[in-house]
Amino acid sequence: MQKRLVRKLELEMLLSQIEPHPSPKPSLEQCTVPADVAATMLHIAAYTHEDIVDKTVLDLGCGTGRLALGAAFLGAKQVVGVDIDKDAVKLAFENSLRTNLKEKVQWITADIDVIHGSFDTVLQNPPFGVQRRRADRKFLEKALETGKVIYSLHKSPQKDNAFIKRLKASKTGAASVAPSPFLKGFIEKHGGKIKAVYAMVMTIPHMFNFHTKRKHEFIADLYVIEGKC
Repeated sequence: MQKRLVRKLELEMLLSQIEPHPSPKPSLEQCTVPADVAATMLHIAAYTHEDIVDKTVLDLGCGTGRLALGAAFLGAKQVVGVDIDKDAVKLAFENSLRTNLKEKVQWITADIDVIHGSFDTVLQNPPFGVQRRRADRKFLEKALETGKVIYSLHKSPQKDNAFIKRLKASKTGAASVAPSPFLKGFIEKHGGKIKAVYAMVMTIPHMFNFHTKRKHEFIADLYVIEGKC
């Protein structure tokens, strides 16, 4: 278990070894969180807010395991990853072997509805609701039920190219921003409280037929939320 401070670049290098889904399903909006974004998200959780090391961690919609394995590498006490896609979970297990983290993560193939109990920290890169409207709400509700603190990525309404350039040029790769009024209202309605929001640049490659560019660059907001637990 890691007890020393792990540099973000070292974490990003570890996360870049984790294979993404070879055939993601558009209906599930399966988009592996980029290694740089995952590293920034986990570094903020671990060292800005102290919510990873020696904590119990749940990765909702874990995909191939990038966030779960990153948390295990940083020194989480216990990590559980759950995803409905058996192929993604199989690859997550293979990724745990590749990164020598097999003993530190429990994988579950199931809908997130089966998860109950309480975790110190919930990590998630939920569907953004592009293909299925409101798809992210189910994840937020489950995270609020099970997590003391939640780290959740959401597509930002901002489309400011100048802001994207500033974020890319910054040393931290993130900047504090205000929450969207809708998400703030939804989270508070379901018993949560927003502690912070960090904007980051997310870049995804051409993955699906409806993608019109070789890569798509946009702002994603990381919400840090106090849960109901």
